[in-house]
Amino acid sequence: MPIVLRAKIHGAVVTRKNLEYEGSLTLGEDLLEASGIWPYERVEVYNINNGARFSTYVIKGEPGAVELNGAAARLGEVGDRLIIAAYECVSAPIKPRIVLVRDNKPYKVL
Repeated sequence: MPIVLRAKIHGAVVTRKNLEYEGSLTLGEDLLEASGIWPYERVEVYNINNGARFSTYVIKGEPGAVELNGAAARLGEVGDRLIIAAYECVSAPIKPRIVLVRDNKPYKVL
């Protein structure tokens, strides 16, 4: 089955880094709800500022949170803009949910 984009958060800004955490990406519950991305779901992260790309899983945080944890904290800085993408195996085409972010709040869902 093809793997297609299911959800994307575009323009989230890193608010915090925590190298000592076990690993993952903390996202605010508002961003998770708008995008349909689930806690503990695997995501691909693309750093717009430096080109770094990595896979990790998501944990739920306070509204507006975008935190790089563990090894991912080495791949970005506070203030960097990210694209966060979730993919799914499908048997038929789907329309992904795209969330555009301003001030770390969803402002438009496509």
